[in-house]
Amino acid sequence: MPDLTPNSSFSLTLRLEIPNKIGMFASVTNAIASTGGNLGQIDLIEQSRQVSIRDITVDAASTEHADNIIQAVKSLPVIKVIDVYDRTFNLHRGGKISIASRIQLKSISDLAMAYTPGVGRICSAIAQNPEEVYNLTIKQNTVAIVTDGSAILGLGNLGPEAALPVMEGKAMLFKEFAGIDAFPICLATQDTDEIVNVVKNIAPVFGGVNLEDIAAPRCFEIEARLREELDIPVFHDDQHGTAIVTLAALFNALKLVNKPMEEIRIVINGAGAAGVAIAKLLRKAKAKEIWMCDSKGIISTSRNNLNQEKREFAVKTSGKLADAVKNADVFIGVSAPGVLTPEMVKTMAKDAIVFAMANPVPEVQPELVRDDVAVIATGRSDYPNQINNVLAFPGVFRGALDCRAATITTTMYLEAASAIASLIKPSDLSKENIIPSVFDERVSSVVAGAVQRAAREGDIARR
Repeated sequence: MPDLTPNSSFSLTLRLEIPNKIGMFASVTNAIASTGGNLGQIDLIEQSRQVSIRDITVDAASTEHADNIIQAVKSLPVIKVIDVYDRTFNLHRGGKISIASRIQLKSISDLAMAYTPGVGRICSAIAQNPEEVYNLTIKQNTVAIVTDGSAILGLGNLGPEAALPVMEGKAMLFKEFAGIDAFPICLATQDTDEIVNVVKNIAPVFGGVNLEDIAAPRCFEIEARLREELDIPVFHDDQHGTAIVTLAALFNALKLVNKPMEEIRIVINGAGAAGVAIAKLLRKAKAKEIWMCDSKGIISTSRNNLNQEKREFAVKTSGKLADAVKNADVFIGVSAPGVLTPEMVKTMAKDAIVFAMANPVPEVQPELVRDDVAVIATGRSDYPNQINNVLAFPGVFRGALDCRAATITTTMYLEAASAIASLIKPSDLSKENIIPSVFDERVSSVVAGAVQRAAREGDIARR
């Protein structure tokens, strides 16, 4: 496995007692540097004539790397390690989200209106006109984040409890980037029928449903059935969020190399939820030649036992990934670490575009192929051109909720992708700037506006 760049997901705070002598603090920083740690904030907690107590923040590249850093500091003879904090674990302690009241209860009259007996009038109003639920409750601005824990990040089937930290994080992003109140729903079942029934039964509370980390191919059926049976937007972010942002990045990358979508050959490595959704959206965006690969190589018509989604993209050509990428214009990876070698990249077409989006370790390390490609993007925040779903899903739901869209359509995906791409001005477009930052405050509102326009033009907006 290649060496990774230290990052804040493996961030430590070391509380150290350091003698007040020349060179003592330098010995600490040298020990950290010698093991490849990345120094961050340094705080003086307490100081006397004899010693200083300092908190030193250090980014590592992995758990093992963090352990090496700690041991290097502990090996210093006169430095005392008082405590070690894993900053990521500390951030999650007690959970990352909470429910807060929108109004304050300060008097008996407040209580009488917010709860009994006044709330009875509101219940009656909704019973007489069910549409009033959107005006008189949280439904208008609430999304259920639903998972069965079967495909958590790149970690696999870890179950509903282990999925909860991801869903909490998703809820934070909904609130932070779009002002949407979202709540994690982690189900203790991986049965398709049960999941569909549970979501249908909780739907009265929510204005939309975000499906998350549900393994393929079940995720396709679950989304399709829920869209057919519910009258609120249902969106599987692992599919469509990834596809929207990938297409947005590709729109701008192709501008740089001056290649039309209709004339390029695209190789997608990974035929799960994200890979299939990307392929479908690329087709809608007029891409004509798409080769998909899975762990067995090119998805070919000569192969048996292909599921419906793979059959849709089967081609006559057979072979391995190395065969697929020869003379390809674009590689899109939603698969596994290190599967694309620098030698394979060199066989691609001139001005090749590589989106290596496996996380945390991409299909190929950017620094190994930077001189051999026109553009490279990853899913990581410590490299340029991060393809991150947060550019899409908050705005998609903001737009869908605001216009009371009954569903979410492919046209909305295309418009959302175009809106994201449009935020990079032609004068700012470069090989390291093809997609806006996740902290660009324009993104959510621009995507929401594009989704609303598409909903109204498609006659599926109800407000």
